[in-house]
Amino acid sequence: MGDDERKNLVVSLHDVSPVTQNLCDEILVQLGKSGVGQVSLLIIPNHHGRAPIDRSPSFQRWLTRMVGAGHEAVLHGYFHRRESAKSGSFLEELTTEFYTAGEGEFYDLTTVDAAKLLQKGLADLSFLPCRITGFVAPAWLLGPQAEIAVRELGFLYTTRLSAVRIFGQRIDIASRSLVWSTRAKWRAFMSLAWNRLLSFCVSDAPLVRISIHPADAQNASVWKQVRTLVAAASRSRRCISYGSLVENLAADQSWAALGGENE
Repeated sequence: MGDDERKNLVVSLHDVSPVTQNLCDEILVQLGKSGVGQVSLLIIPNHHGRAPIDRSPSFQRWLTRMVGAGHEAVLHGYFHRRESAKSGSFLEELTTEFYTAGEGEFYDLTTVDAAKLLQKGLADLSFLPCRITGFVAPAWLLGPQAEIAVRELGFLYTTRLSAVRIFGQRIDIASRSLVWSTRAKWRAFMSLAWNRLLSFCVSDAPLVRISIHPADAQNASVWKQVRTLVAAASRSRRCISYGSLVENLAADQSWAALGGENE
């Protein structure tokens, strides 16, 4: 495999649920126009406890069509909301409340509690004609006890902000994801500046990851940058899902070429 063939782009769409379905659908249409036909869809089974997908036949039909069109279904938490801890350090509160706005659901779950939510999530997605092989924790905050549950339930991979973790081979693929925050104007401004710099830093990397949230498409400046970076990366890279990336790497044993390191 030549160097150019080893260069990959993974575009992921976070927070896919009945709440965000219409916006997600439009985002996928626009990504398709930018040359991206395969996206990892990070699905919330019951978004903040008010949008259970097992009670939304229209969402199930839509998601089934998206998977049939080549997109990947990935489990993304269950409620995407962390229950407030009775006590915690200042750093924990800063991480789970300020950084993630209280959405670090799998940050400090026990293995047993994590397993229950994971099993419920898999059951809710059982209508899909495919196996769910990936789990990504909300805000990439996957605690050590929760990660044990993810492994034991047979998921092939997870991702963090700076890496893709392959469980079977016990490999981490180093890759800092581009991601935006639009919760406040200053966050959006900082995101634009940071991702402009980061895009240059990763331009020659074997793997580029671009993580999109539905709200990104509602901020004109952010969405313009997202589409520009996606279009530029897709012209020189193979655009695939996380699941396809893991499958391909396992087949050709090219971990080292992507910066893979043993855990």
